[in-house]
Amino acid sequence: MFKIKHISPMEKVFPLREPSGEGAQEIYTSLKNETVSFQIAYRWSGEKREWGKVKINAPREIAIHVRTAALVPCAYPSHCQADDDYLTTEPGLYPDRLEELNESGFPMILGQWRSLWVDVEADETTPPGIYPIEISIGVEGHMQTVKVQVEILDAVLPKLDIPHTEWFHCDCLANYYGVEVFSEEHWRTVENFIAAAVRRGCNMILTPIFTPPLDTAPGKERRTVQLVDMWVTDDGYRFGYDRFERWIAICRKCGVTYFEMSHLFSQWGAAAAPKIMGYENGELRRIFGWETPASGEAYAAFLHEFLASFKEELKKLGIESQCYFHVSDEPSLEQLESYRAARAIVKESLQEFPIIDALSNYDFFEKGIVDEPVCSNDHIEEFLENPPEKLWTYYCTAQWKDVSNRFIALPGYRTRVLGVQMYKHQIAGFLHWGYNFYNCQYSLYPVNPYLVTDADGVFPAGDAFLVYPGADGIPEESIRLMLMEEAMNDLRAMRYLEKLTDRETVLECLGDEELTFKRYPRNLTYLGQVRKRVNRKISEAVSNIQG
Repeated sequence: MFKIKHISPMEKVFPLREPSGEGAQEIYTSLKNETVSFQIAYRWSGEKREWGKVKINAPREIAIHVRTAALVPCAYPSHCQADDDYLTTEPGLYPDRLEELNESGFPMILGQWRSLWVDVEADETTPPGIYPIEISIGVEGHMQTVKVQVEILDAVLPKLDIPHTEWFHCDCLANYYGVEVFSEEHWRTVENFIAAAVRRGCNMILTPIFTPPLDTAPGKERRTVQLVDMWVTDDGYRFGYDRFERWIAICRKCGVTYFEMSHLFSQWGAAAAPKIMGYENGELRRIFGWETPASGEAYAAFLHEFLASFKEELKKLGIESQCYFHVSDEPSLEQLESYRAARAIVKESLQEFPIIDALSNYDFFEKGIVDEPVCSNDHIEEFLENPPEKLWTYYCTAQWKDVSNRFIALPGYRTRVLGVQMYKHQIAGFLHWGYNFYNCQYSLYPVNPYLVTDADGVFPAGDAFLVYPGADGIPEESIRLMLMEEAMNDLRAMRYLEKLTDRETVLECLGDEELTFKRYPRNLTYLGQVRKRVNRKISEAVSNIQG
């Protein structure tokens, strides 16, 4: 009547497929300040649907958190073209959203496989040692138990020391929750979502100094989420930073390390200015937008004045060394000259700041137009042959073949493998465009992410967001968010081991398998084995240091 199976966090459980159990470990190893996850898959064949109960027997020094891996609709799981390494390309219900157990427990659906997601957390105060964990699930008379052990090593996982950003969309939160932008309710929700991002490994936040000109149809506009106030005066412009300072205070409170200023020109080639609202003659109106040529004198004069003022604000707050800027997102080779012209306008004003932009053509770097490129992971080989001093990577809807990505229909290892890839190829940062994008393509209208996971049939399901907008302004996490956290934790551990020993020691832990951005082990076992080897080397190195 009741069957359970201990499975890897990288395995996704579909209702009509028995999970393999590949990659599940009897003993998981963890550093302090880290979350270790596994799953318990179950299938109920009783007479009727039941509500299952969970009983946990574990030492109190560690925290155990159990959630349901809920199914979500995926009407567009992949593009029409897909490689062979998708779990499925058929529309349907896929496991993704992690839902808290309710007072009744968890649903035991007749004849279907489902799973519970289990997190084990150890903080800096947790004594090292092996911790036995028993989790019993089921209904009275039909309880079964999974037994695992988690070994907490005597070392603290350091913070990620390179930037990781998942673009934050303030307007989507205002739209979904039906609140005014920068109302107290909106600020509270913004803080909840930022805190959730930081907790799971993001250390950089896209900061909307002006409404970000991202995924916006030409001639259209997204809801205003401008942190900087602006007034047109007889002598030029005056700027106010009250909202910006509140934003920075919230980010600092949540643990944000880096601040990524929203783009200063329109997306896809820097043809126009972003939407910028300002007060003129006592009236709030759009001062710049699609109608404003990017290379025009008016906008250039504005940028010079604004950036001079803004840099003083950054110095006042003491964050100037933590800030990055953007010119335009994803310029193509055909837009190289318009991008070059836009970059030239701000180059002198921003000479002391890193300028990063997502792009894929090596010409932008070779011609000296971009110093710190963010290259898509399916075009990165040319950059790696003659790399910049700092090379980032990103992926989005277009990176559907061979490479790592986070679509719901992809196997978990294809998301988590990013961490070891970034380490091996010495990548300086990671960027993704969708932490909480709840619009259709081009932001023509909002969507309900609980019903629409694919931007209304345009991006493979899961591309647009990592968290769901839960009740009371509190985000619900996803399996993909947890896998991204594991990827970044792997990277953190490897960078830590390199500091304790050397790079060669870490590379030995990766094994002899081919590990490029397009070729890597395609199984549920490899990454767990790598991490176990890395952890063991860290433990040995720390023991040697301690004497």
